[in-house]
Amino acid sequence: MAWLPADFVHPTRVPLDDEHHLRPIRESDVDIDYPAVMGSRERLWSLYGEAWGWPPATMTREQDRVDLARHEQEQDDHESFNYALFDADETELLGCVYIDPAEDALISWWVVDGKVGTDLERALDAFVPKWIAEAWPFTSPRYGI
Repeated sequence: MAWLPADFVHPTRVPLDDEHHLRPIRESDVDIDYPAVMGSRERLWSLYGEAWGWPPATMTREQDRVDLARHEQEQDDHESFNYALFDADETELLGCVYIDPAEDALISWWVVDGKVGTDLERALDAFVPKWIAEAWPFTSPRYGI
């Protein structure tokens, strides 16, 4: 049984508010992804380290680029999705939303350390479950890792 319907078209740009949006991450985002991830590495490790072994303390920019290329291919193949949270001009990566196969789907997300506890984090926390319910064909997604 396929994880997603064969005719499902994943969103390519999703507005969060007037200043922020989500879009599928690309290999070419490495220059803004790498500092976002490594600048929040300890907290991200506490969230994802046990399950994914990510992000390792010694991750290089090149390893991040390879990881982003894998995410981009998985999205093209509809195997899993990594949506990056950007400012309006896409000059800053502020977090990510992961949509992965599970019994139905497993959804998790994060913001960079500098945005923890802010209106942006609260907006993302409120938005993601609503967006998943409205735009994705899941019946009982799980949230968190």
